[in-house]
Amino acid sequence: MSHHQLDARRLLCPMPVIRAQNKVQELAPGDTLLVTCTDPGALLDIPAWCRINGHEVLEAGVNEDEEVLITIRVGG
Repeated sequence: MSHHQLDARRLLCPMPVIRAQNKVQELAPGDTLLVTCTDPGALLDIPAWCRINGHEVLEAGVNEDEEVLITIRVGG
């Protein structure tokens, strides 16, 4: 199990979800991925994509710089 990061800042919908999807395809089940983005819609879009595709959202929120941070555990 390993932890990875994805910088999707300055990308608008649907690009943060597409980039997360592409990155997850490179990872193994159980790996975690921290997605950082500036599109507030990603706070809803990425968790919805995770539910559909069998991944788990471990944390989701907005930091002091108004960046959306979402941590995903890759499903099997």
